[in-house]
Amino acid sequence: MSGTSMDGLDLAYVQFILKDKWFFKIIASETIPYSDSWRKVLKNLVFKSPVALEQIDQEYSIHISDLINQFIENNNISDLDAICSHGHTALHQPKEGLTYQIGNQQSLSTQTNHTVICDFRIQDVQLGGQGAPLVPIGDELLFSQYDFCINLGGFANISRTMMGNRIAFDICPVNCVLNYYVSSLGLHYDMDGQMAASGKLNKPLLYKLNNLNFYNKEFPKSLGIEWVNSDVIPLIDSCDLEVSDILRTYVEHCAVQITKEISKVEHASVLMTGGGVYNIFLMKRIEELTHHNIVIPSEDIIDYKEALVFGLLGVLKLRGENNCLKSVTGANVDHSSGIIYKP
Repeated sequence: MSGTSMDGLDLAYVQFILKDKWFFKIIASETIPYSDSWRKVLKNLVFKSPVALEQIDQEYSIHISDLINQFIENNNISDLDAICSHGHTALHQPKEGLTYQIGNQQSLSTQTNHTVICDFRIQDVQLGGQGAPLVPIGDELLFSQYDFCINLGGFANISRTMMGNRIAFDICPVNCVLNYYVSSLGLHYDMDGQMAASGKLNKPLLYKLNNLNFYNKEFPKSLGIEWVNSDVIPLIDSCDLEVSDILRTYVEHCAVQITKEISKVEHASVLMTGGGVYNIFLMKRIEELTHHNIVIPSEDIIDYKEALVFGLLGVLKLRGENNCLKSVTGANVDHSSGIIYKP
């Protein structure tokens, strides 16, 4: 799994067991940081031509194949049914019928000599869906004891069961915006949210952020980095603030949008995962704005829940079972998404 926060490639070796319900065990896991050169490439994917993207796709597929092979060797993995790859999102414009994840090539199977299930989003978009978020079926099958599941990654997304159906959608950008601004200071992220905590809240900017049109749309809805570049960054830059004040204000924006969604249910339990959980100041503001029970799980689930769930999506695809829910993405039908490659 590789997300829009671009911190690295998440690898998880997972065992799934089906009894009366699905159970899982994360046996080994690792995040391999991207080099500065790869981080630069991934950051600029949205600006690349189709021809350039295809070339990057080939190179990236080989790159992650090497990382997967190394992970398999380092952990002495011999019992392996399949490799399930989300890849890295290059383009996501579902209204235009377009979504493109790099790192989903046949070479992934050839180079690793294993069955690969990948490219989970494209079929959903072809069926009229958003192609995202795809994790909610994992929330339903693996984490149903929680009223809400929220992942704080490059974007915050949420899922819950409502009137018998799983619904989910992106809430707001999180780490992709915060990391963008600290990168101007030569940092990859704001450690513990300390810089945000030291800044001053800018109420005019907060008002403008909270009134962006996306937040008035009904689900299903999803976000891409294109929207961040066209709507969010220019809005923030127009205010000409210090980085610490930007971070303080944007953390407040995230906390407001997240708590607005979970406040629609009383006395709820909320599972929080993703890298944003380590932003102590963001978590503090979320907890201060809600009375809900905020649950922070073990580190392997915080860090690898999305990789875990894409493993489950691959298992469901191999079993010929639905792994995409129309109630989540807005597609015409529930379906079993993904492409299977053999070595």
